[in-house]
Amino acid sequence: MNRVLLHCRPGFEAEVCAEITEQANLLDCAGYAKAKAGSAFAEFVCPDVNELSNLKKSLSFSKLIFPRQCIYGFWLGLPQAHRIEILVEQLTQDQQEFGSLWLEVLDTNEGKEVSAFCRKFEAPLRKALIKAQLLTPSEQLQKPRLILLFLSSREVFVGQVQADNSAVWPMGVPRLKFPRQAPSRSTLKLEEAWHQFIPRTDWNTRLAPGMSAVDLGAAPGGWTWQLVNRHMRVTAVDNGPMNAELMDSGLVEHLRADGFSFRPKKPVHWMVCDIVEKPARNAALLERWIAEGWCQEAIVNLKLPMKQRYSEVKHLLGRIQERLHQQNLKFELSCKQLYHDREEVTCHLRRY
Repeated sequence: MNRVLLHCRPGFEAEVCAEITEQANLLDCAGYAKAKAGSAFAEFVCPDVNELSNLKKSLSFSKLIFPRQCIYGFWLGLPQAHRIEILVEQLTQDQQEFGSLWLEVLDTNEGKEVSAFCRKFEAPLRKALIKAQLLTPSEQLQKPRLILLFLSSREVFVGQVQADNSAVWPMGVPRLKFPRQAPSRSTLKLEEAWHQFIPRTDWNTRLAPGMSAVDLGAAPGGWTWQLVNRHMRVTAVDNGPMNAELMDSGLVEHLRADGFSFRPKKPVHWMVCDIVEKPARNAALLERWIAEGWCQEAIVNLKLPMKQRYSEVKHLLGRIQERLHQQNLKFELSCKQLYHDREEVTCHLRRY
């Protein structure tokens, strides 16, 4: 094990390199990041195995912004035949046991082609790993997860992660189905954000029926649909028209107003916002709603600039934290580029 492989959205390899390099430096892990533009992954190479082991123990995946998945391991070439035997032999030499197995590919056209091979390869590989006592599914939370990232049927990255310090889904790609009743595909952004930022065990209390919510820039109602689907009462703020079926639900009040000037008459549980605006303005909106006590939790998208995207996001998050700390507020701030995001990141801010 001499490197870290990080999945990402194609086109954001440079941001991943900048972020993992900064995090490694903070943890005194010497190395270098490299990536090919459009490849949908980056690597951080660390010559010192002990330093990489410390990085694996100390780096929190949930705090990374641009990587979708973070795997610690090495590259391995495979022959045309006896691939399972080679993998079993290699893992036996490493004397490591695993609690779960994921086969992954890259988020590219080439990756989609390799996925057909993975579907056929997984079942016999899993059987062989269990037979060799390298895989114990009953202990999937206690033992590391084995992740095999295939570039092709002949080249694989053999890696591992702790199940509680990795992506929720293989490759960081959620398996969400678009609800036909929703008025826009943007609805999946909010659903994915809930999966990303809120433990599933908390949904019944933090996304409970009867809660109040404000959706800024709501039209036609993709995000409002998710709130209504949780049986919340929603104030949809937008000068544009809302979906008629949503309005018929009886749970939505549509106010034709500017989302940046709107103020709630009383505090609400949730504020969500997917307005296309400069990221600094959306970040200030997020900070103000929490600082003023207008909402308890908020999810806001920040549209990214063309250049220096990581430094811009880092600057805005730092400014939010600084201002809330100045007011002695207790809060939790998280940020992630979700699978359903494009040129944007999604921020979650919760006030305690």
